[in-house]
Amino acid sequence: MKRTRKSLLLAVNWVLLSLGTSLLIILTQPIAPVPAQEPAAPVIIETTNTPEAAPPETSESSQTETKTEEVETPQSESVTEEPEETTLSPEEIARQQTLIEADKLYLAGNIAEAEKLYRQVKEPFSKTVTNQERKAAILDPAQLSPGGKVYWRESEAGIANKLQTRTIVPLQLLVDQYPEFIPGHIRFAEVLKQYDRSQDALNVLERAVSLYPNQPTLIQAKINALTDEKKWMEASLVARQFSLLNPNDPQAPKFSKLAEENLNRFKSHIRAEIRGNTITNIITGAIGYAVTGSLLGPFSALDSTIMLLQGEEKIGESVANQAKRQLNLVEDETVTAYVNDIGEKLVKAAGREEFNYEFFVIPLEDLNAFALPGGKIFINAGAIAKTNSEAELAGLLGHELAHTVLSHGFQLVTQGNLIANVTQYLPFGGTIGQLFSLSYSRDMERQADNLGTRLIVASGYAADGLRNLMVTLEKQQKNIIPTWLSSHPGGSERVSYLENLISRGGYNRYSYEGVERHLEVQAKVKQLIKEKKEKEQEQQRQRS
Repeated sequence: MKRTRKSLLLAVNWVLLSLGTSLLIILTQPIAPVPAQEPAAPVIIETTNTPEAAPPETSESSQTETKTEEVETPQSESVTEEPEETTLSPEEIARQQTLIEADKLYLAGNIAEAEKLYRQVKEPFSKTVTNQERKAAILDPAQLSPGGKVYWRESEAGIANKLQTRTIVPLQLLVDQYPEFIPGHIRFAEVLKQYDRSQDALNVLERAVSLYPNQPTLIQAKINALTDEKKWMEASLVARQFSLLNPNDPQAPKFSKLAEENLNRFKSHIRAEIRGNTITNIITGAIGYAVTGSLLGPFSALDSTIMLLQGEEKIGESVANQAKRQLNLVEDETVTAYVNDIGEKLVKAAGREEFNYEFFVIPLEDLNAFALPGGKIFINAGAIAKTNSEAELAGLLGHELAHTVLSHGFQLVTQGNLIANVTQYLPFGGTIGQLFSLSYSRDMERQADNLGTRLIVASGYAADGLRNLMVTLEKQQKNIIPTWLSSHPGGSERVSYLENLISRGGYNRYSYEGVERHLEVQAKVKQLIKEKKEKEQEQQRQRS
């Protein structure tokens, strides 16, 4: 009884001390005057322009994707280990050589000739793809056909008379039958929002942007709709992608500015949300001291709060440092330079310049990668050994980089921080807390697939790099239940989604694949993996 009273007294004193410390921390952290809002739910990002030129293709060998954790905290894209690869067939060798020749032509500037070769060895997408022909965009109602003008007039009459059905029905018909009429999409979205159908309004604009990614008025409408819903990160990315992919457009500087403004709003919102949890975390720490008699819990709560207040990069650096101490990273200059070269190309297209991006290779043979907040990306050597081209590897890196750029991990950390602190005092609580903070939602995964594809396009790689990787994974999952299925879209669904994204966006899949360079680095990686295995086997023999 005496010990309990003493513990409670010490806990109260600790709370007072911690409150003072935390208030000092809070007061010294800069924050823009943005009120705390409900966290913005992730949204599929539909922006970008027709691609330029780029690398890989491959739809033949990769490895089954499974979600594994190489380190305690990271989110990962993973694939279970397959048996030793079989010898390539003569047809596969011929295909590989054709891609190598096409790459050489492409790099030499003979784009048309290179595209002919790429088309020879790349099969068309499945019939599920929406291959609708895109007509030239129309901005003036006077250019509409007679039928389109009727729908437009009917919607105007419905708006004037405040009749919901008379407004929505003709607008729905208008955008379905005349998708090239840009003002129709914008008006339809405005009307849907007026009738409290904000998500439907965003869906209308996302579809329109996927069809006409070069239209500034459409991009602006989508940005406005996202900011109205407090989805600042998504708004920032929409603006940034337009400016990156349309650098010669007169409005590109304006969209670059909008990207920065919305990014700052997002960061301010995250800081405000963290502050909202700070006092609760401190009190939780005090309860932990009273219950356990240990200061470890209180200091963990306070330390994690301080780290969150310091931002994404601080968290990423902290966890990355732990990972680097635990993992025997690959230091071969050829391998690390290859991965960094691909990563830096993608980073330039991503636009979030406040992070110190770093790419690390782990000497493990399964196809796996994970991203930490603040730009720390880890991939297994197996990701090089089991992909078929530089473009495929870029697709994997682009997907993980997208998680970082979209702050998915940081959002989960901020939302899971309080849960982790509370559950550490319960049986198996630490595990429960980790589950809350480690699982990306299906929406987040789709966003990362979407943006990852756009990043490889903007970086000069074949648009189907990530799609081809997914095809390979799907083939190898037939008799395996992948552990990531609960939080990832299924293989077929994922491939279909990426195919439609590439087709509707008009992205170029007949461009640089990067096969020859990939094969050279791949041979070195396989040798490193083999040497590591032999060393481990020798150590095991010595121990036994």
